Amino acid sequence: MTLKSIARKNAVHVMLFYSGGCNGCDIEVVNAMLSPRYDLEQYKVMLTWNPREADVLLVPGVVTWQMLEPLKKIYAMIPDPKAVVAVGACAVNGNVYKNLVGDIGVNEEIFAPVETVIPVDVKIPGCPPRPEDIIMGAVKGLPKLMGAP
Repeated sequence: MTLKSIARKNAVHVMLFYSGGCNGCDIEVVNAMLSPRYDLEQYKVMLTWNPREADVLLVPGVVTWQMLEPLKKIYAMIPDPKAVVAVGACAVNGNVYKNLVGDIGVNEEIFAPVETVIPVDVKIPGCPPRPEDIIMGAVKGLPKLMGAP
């Protein structure tokens, strides 16, 4: 057993990457992660801004063209195994931005769903999703981190 696997059993580091959209899902993620009501830190789920120590990448909203390359770079910096969670209807299927998305799923401005840019392990629908759903979605990504198929 490696030091990394032991550390992963003791704490999960979640990175939030705001890629574009209305900011509603972003607010709900921060509410779920940082508010005293849900207090995920008591379960050793920590919010981090360093991709090199992240285990789970949360992506709320669509991906704008300005954030396309930074998202790909951050995804590449996160060590394996990693889980990607698409948060909200825009990240899952484009939602209100569908009319801006071209026939093949992308155009020059909006890339939706997020899985057209990076692989997604867990999808959390909702506009915006409830904090409880976001927490459950992040938990669904944990088996991949622990080496389960």
